[in-house]
Amino acid sequence: MASDRPDSPTTVGSTVHGAILGTVEDGIHVFRGVPYARPPVDSLRFRPPQPPEPWTGTRDALDFGPVAAQLPSPLEALFGAAPPAHSEDCLTLNVWTPGLDDARRPVMVWIHGGAFVNGSGSTPWYDGHRFARQGDVVLVTVNYRLGAFGFLHVDGGGEEWAGSGNLGILDQVRALEWVRDNIGAFGGDPGRVTIFGESAGAMSVGTLLATPAADGLYHRAILQSGAASTVLTSEAAWETTSLVLDSAGVASARDLAELPTEAILAAQEKVLARPMGDIGLPFQPVLDGHVLPDNPLRAVRDGKRGNVPTLVGTTLDEMTLFLVLDLRIGDLDGAAIAKMMESAFGSRAEESVGVYSGNRPEATPRDVYTAIATDRVFRIPAIRLAEAQHGQGVASYMYLFAWPTPVFGGALKACHALEIPFVFDNLHQAGAETFTGDGPERQGIADTMHRAWTSFAHDGDPGWPSYDLDARPTMRFDAQSELVHDPMGDERALW
Repeated sequence: MASDRPDSPTTVGSTVHGAILGTVEDGIHVFRGVPYARPPVDSLRFRPPQPPEPWTGTRDALDFGPVAAQLPSPLEALFGAAPPAHSEDCLTLNVWTPGLDDARRPVMVWIHGGAFVNGSGSTPWYDGHRFARQGDVVLVTVNYRLGAFGFLHVDGGGEEWAGSGNLGILDQVRALEWVRDNIGAFGGDPGRVTIFGESAGAMSVGTLLATPAADGLYHRAILQSGAASTVLTSEAAWETTSLVLDSAGVASARDLAELPTEAILAAQEKVLARPMGDIGLPFQPVLDGHVLPDNPLRAVRDGKRGNVPTLVGTTLDEMTLFLVLDLRIGDLDGAAIAKMMESAFGSRAEESVGVYSGNRPEATPRDVYTAIATDRVFRIPAIRLAEAQHGQGVASYMYLFAWPTPVFGGALKACHALEIPFVFDNLHQAGAETFTGDGPERQGIADTMHRAWTSFAHDGDPGWPSYDLDARPTMRFDAQSELVHDPMGDERALW
């Protein structure tokens, strides 16, 4: 494939599978679309990833590979991504590095979000030039299988399908094995790897904390708007499997595996069209007893897994993004709030609603619902992970992204995914200004966040005290960032 950067000087990297040809862009060596596993098609569909076949000569790594099979997403368009040219032959990664030397720089491996059904490592917001140049780190972004191809639990169909509900997680493990085996030739240190992600990417990171196959492949973890609480029981996962099989008009996983890609996506689309409640994702990691033997949060709390420093946090108004885009959250009124609070707090529901409403005297029912749902889905799970790690004597650092974007008349506030272009210092990339506006205060926030993330990758310390159960120190990122203690503590205490 011809590169869309024909004037860039080229560079050759070495992997255990063969040599790859990349480009040098503004002094950064970039390799795109590098295979880390064999394509999961035909006999490999619904099976664990396998190492790629070695090649002779030098393989082009000039362009991003196809994204994982997926349906169009309004969020990806908002992030500046073009309509996806998708394929099941999608298990590739991308590398940005300051040099092909023996500097042994820290490595940061980004796992993209997208509700486990959308996204890719090639989204413009995830461009790694700033991390490589300003942070002196090697950045790796990965594609992994999504939706039914990556998280359809068909273990009950026989031993050959074992682990099928966590194939996307096994893809991430395989990518980390590639990093372990190859990153030294790209100026990186395989003994200093930070995994980080946002939304489903952060939930993936939380799952990896409890995945035995990932042990020793990473040394720090950053979780943005996701934690270690997003997993399905095998029984709940089978409900999704049954819906997919029915929608596809087949009776078994073997029959499903023989269908064309688009037919499986069409069945998946029917499942995704069903009401999801408070982001009840139908496709997500599964407690299968094979890949994931224990609930991740419980494994961390019991000291069985997750013994690595973490940086974890959320945005202040996560759920506004879903509500503004009307992503199947449902009608919002006092009855909807009461129902959610009753399921969360039982007999204390009225008291709890009173606390949230009392803290927001001018708020509409939608505003109160947003605050409660944000805590339930995102902020409280993040706090629970930090608490669990503190209980095991493991450093965990908490943050809260509170800067409200002015776009859409301010309706989004500090919404889900807003922090991403600040973390990557990619406010200049496609789609970022549409999401963040063009205010002059933005770059200062990006400088602060980007520096904290790279500092954490270098030495495990982002620049503020680790979380504890007394002061609960939290870095609040805003136009004027500051360290705060136990933000919204009365609401936290309700949970």
